[in-house]
Amino acid sequence: MKRTLSWLLGSIFVVVISAFVILAPPRILLYPGLPHTKFFTTCFYILILSMAICLFRLFRGPTPADRVVAIDIMGILIVGICALLGIPTGREWYIDIGIAWALQSFIATIALAKFIEGKDLDS
Repeated sequence: MKRTLSWLLGSIFVVVISAFVILAPPRILLYPGLPHTKFFTTCFYILILSMAICLFRLFRGPTPADRVVAIDIMGILIVGICALLGIPTGREWYIDIGIAWALQSFIATIALAKFIEGKDLDS
């Protein structure tokens, strides 16, 4: 019962955040003075849709390996979102966050893969 409630609350949280992002996207993507505003907005929505598909695979994945791959792809999508926010704004720290996220995502994927195999992290 407790696990079901936890999954239900997590799903509600993800749906609310997704609805907020879709209905009220970040203002920087809709700023009319930026060049290629429509392109950046379209890319942002494609990344959000891809994130929703990865969340579906994360929740429904029949095997732990599917879930690990979904988490890894979500990390890549977050790096894409950081790059998408960094390009039109001209702020380099978005790219720095994306690089740090990519490194952490890579390390987490390796750790999860070793855990699924049943090996220690030292070997």
